[in-house]
Amino acid sequence: MNKTLLLFIVDFLFLNLIALTRWERAEPVRPRQPPVNEISANAATKDQDLVEAMKQSLTEEQIARQALEQKLQSSDQTLAARERTLGQLQSESQRLTAQLVDTQRSQADLNMRYQGVTQENSLTRSELAQLQRELEDKKAEAERQKQALAALEKAQAEARRQIEGLTVAVAVSEREKQDLANRASDLAGQVQTERAERVKVEQATNQLAQGVGQLAENSGALTREIRDNRPISPNVLYNDFLANRVGASFSATRKGLFGKNTRERESKTVFTTDGRQVYALLEVEDTPFSLREIGSDWEKISVRFDRAPDYRSNAAQVQFLEADPRVVVIPVDARQVAALGAKVYPLAADPFKFPEAVLISGAGNGYGQLGFKIDPEHRGYVRVDNRIFKRLFGEFAPTRGDLVFSKTGELLGIMVNNDYCVLLGNFAPTATLFTGDEKPGQHTASLIDSLSSRIMQLPIELQ
Repeated sequence: MNKTLLLFIVDFLFLNLIALTRWERAEPVRPRQPPVNEISANAATKDQDLVEAMKQSLTEEQIARQALEQKLQSSDQTLAARERTLGQLQSESQRLTAQLVDTQRSQADLNMRYQGVTQENSLTRSELAQLQRELEDKKAEAERQKQALAALEKAQAEARRQIEGLTVAVAVSEREKQDLANRASDLAGQVQTERAERVKVEQATNQLAQGVGQLAENSGALTREIRDNRPISPNVLYNDFLANRVGASFSATRKGLFGKNTRERESKTVFTTDGRQVYALLEVEDTPFSLREIGSDWEKISVRFDRAPDYRSNAAQVQFLEADPRVVVIPVDARQVAALGAKVYPLAADPFKFPEAVLISGAGNGYGQLGFKIDPEHRGYVRVDNRIFKRLFGEFAPTRGDLVFSKTGELLGIMVNNDYCVLLGNFAPTATLFTGDEKPGQHTASLIDSLSSRIMQLPIELQ
């Protein structure tokens, strides 16, 4: 320990000693005298004054004694505190003295070592300064290295933390990767399962669609079969027939002995079809042509359809059917059918489905149900049973020109006499007459005669 430090410690102890010492003295407390009672001031006697003076003196003495005791107690406490402080200061002084002795001893050793080193190495001041500078440089370099080492350790710690964070992130990523792989495997299994189920569903759907399609076809066929096999009331058929008749006007002109000879007919017809062409159906006697007389060369033929109030339309042909020339059809185009607004009756696909048929008078006078039978000797004709004919409306007997319908509303044929009905399976013509002015080249006389001859060649029951 050097002298400067020792002086500093001594000064510090001395100042503490001065600061802890109480130099002020306590002044005695002066007792306050009680006020004199104004009422009895002048009434007191001398003895009383003496007693009062003694009491007052005694009181002041007690107060002074109490104050002195308090001061003495305070002084004792202060003295005890000072003694404790002094003991502490003495202990501290002894400790510091021991440290000073040690310091001085250390300093002497250092001086001796310094002198020894100085004597042994014989260093000059310049060499010592150089060494000190080198030492300072080494210290600075060591400090820089220390700072660099601290920075390096800090960087290593930061890198270690980053590595730890990356390790944790890699572990988390590996776990997520494993989870994703597991989920992908599960999804792949689900996809395979769904694909298999989808294939099954598609197969079931296709089977169901086929079943539904087949069911629809069967249902449609069943519906058609029910419709085709469901009898219609004769009243409905007759009312339908009357509502769909179309007026047809015929006119034929030829040369006569005294000029032009014209024959006209007004008839009612219905439309029928074979699925390809629509025709107006009539019996030959409803036209100007007759197979019961000698034929004539008609030079001008016209056929006109009328509809109220003012619709008129002409036909281009009159055809005699191959099945029976007594049946006449007139081709009608789609515009005429639409304009006339008449129902088109289809031909019966199975004429023998029902044992009975509905016969409607060609003139619309009545209708009824009758049975018919297949005649094996006269193919293409059926024989109606007049004996059990049930007339539902009107008094009439079956005759040529009456129309025969199946009980489902399809056209079976037309009566050629009172007993037989020709079945209409098609409308193939055996002869055709064209309408219009000046048609002498058609030779209608020979055509009608040939048709009449064909009818005459039929069995007597069919004529």
